[in-house]
Amino acid sequence: MSIRLGLAVAGVFMLAASAFAQDVAQPQMPPLPQMQAPQVEAAPADPVSVALPQGVTPQPDELTAPDVATSASDAAMTFLRDGGPSIWAIAALSVLTLALILWKLWRFVILGAWGRGRAYKAVAAFEQGDIASAQQIVRDRSGLRSRMVAVAIDARLSRDDAAAREETARVAKQRLVEAASGLRALELIATIAPLLGLLGTVMGMIAAFQALQESGSRADPSMLAGGIWEALLTTAAGMAVAIPASAALTWFEAIVDRLRCDSEDMCARIFVVPLTEITPTTAQTKLQADRSRKTTVAASKAAVAQGMVPADLALAAE
Repeated sequence: MSIRLGLAVAGVFMLAASAFAQDVAQPQMPPLPQMQAPQVEAAPADPVSVALPQGVTPQPDELTAPDVATSASDAAMTFLRDGGPSIWAIAALSVLTLALILWKLWRFVILGAWGRGRAYKAVAAFEQGDIASAQQIVRDRSGLRSRMVAVAIDARLSRDDAAAREETARVAKQRLVEAASGLRALELIATIAPLLGLLGTVMGMIAAFQALQESGSRADPSMLAGGIWEALLTTAAGMAVAIPASAALTWFEAIVDRLRCDSEDMCARIFVVPLTEITPTTAQTKLQADRSRKTTVAASKAAVAQGMVPADLALAAE
């Protein structure tokens, strides 16, 4: 019994000690004096907020499209003004780079850079001996591969082997030079844009150190820091122009290489086909014979229909 009573007394003391410790750890602040709130006149009700439905809170004012355009133009003009003369040259190069990239994409679409099915069909038909079908497939096509196949077939049928190869190589070089036009300009832009940016940075650093020298003992480090970051703008702008130009140049060169490889492959396949039975002279003779035979058959059928020639003679003529 005494043990239980001692445990109960110890528990009471422990509870009291914990409560005291909490009071010490969190002292209570004295109550603040009550102040009377100033009287504020009620503002007139906003007609827009009154018109809002219940449960919808009005949103803060947002920038409109004209404000965004104005702020963007102001930021661009500030950027050009801080960058100096070099930034204007880099801006002109950026416009020229975009125009060149769009123009080359349009030219590659016209040249059929991503379509070669018809040209390969024509080559396959020529390898099977169907020259008329091969010529018909690539006739009046604007793609570079189709035009090269048409030139190779015509040269093979109308010239000897050496002259046909020379003529095909001449036309192929001319077409590939046209396909690669404009790539030198992109290469030049990718080379000089970082150099212009570096030139602008050096000129800006020179101006910043000159201003620091003129200030003398009253030099302000913030002045030097401001000149440095303004000078570095041109380097960043030059890299921003050179990177897309270099990437586009690499892609376009790969397309031209693919056109050159496909043209060489198709022309080689045309020239390795043996034409022992279909030579330039016999090919023309065969076409003329087929046309004359069709004319004779048509005339005989017309004569049979009119009763002028017996049917057995017409069949013998066919």
